[in-house]
Amino acid sequence: MTEMQSHTLSILVENHYGVLTRVAALFARRGYNIDSLAVGMTEDPDVSRMTIVVYGDDAVIEQVIKQLYKLIEVIKVVDLSKEEYVDRELALIKVAATSETRADILQIVEIFRAKVVDVGANTMMIEITGGSEKISALEKLLRPFGIKELARTGKVGLLRGPKDISKEK
Repeated sequence: MTEMQSHTLSILVENHYGVLTRVAALFARRGYNIDSLAVGMTEDPDVSRMTIVVYGDDAVIEQVIKQLYKLIEVIKVVDLSKEEYVDRELALIKVAATSETRADILQIVEIFRAKVVDVGANTMMIEITGGSEKISALEKLLRPFGIKELARTGKVGLLRGPKDISKEK
């Protein structure tokens, strides 16, 4: 039996109305939870890329991929977790900030190579990109100041080097 682990699926789909709904419904019908989902157009305006993070063993992921290929709009599915790839996530974190805490917050932001994108009378908004662990670590350090709002995009990823899933077999 293979162990349960996180898998990052990169899915190329025809850029049509309702495709996201059909893909999400497939996961729901099968009882699989989507941990992260990001969707956007690719270099080809007729094609969108979905990056879906799902937890399961190899057999579960293989079944998910087979089911995805049954959807007419699905062009290609690759489990990036089986290859060398780069992934990133974006987060916006609005944190309470007073004149006494701003310097401390700025120091933490600098250490994480994040940036301040908005400053209010009592808040600062931080933008950070990176791996999930990096974002979670920054969030943990900012919690004592008082996080007012938090938005995370979910993971996006591409194969390293010259590999391109649209050309992979």
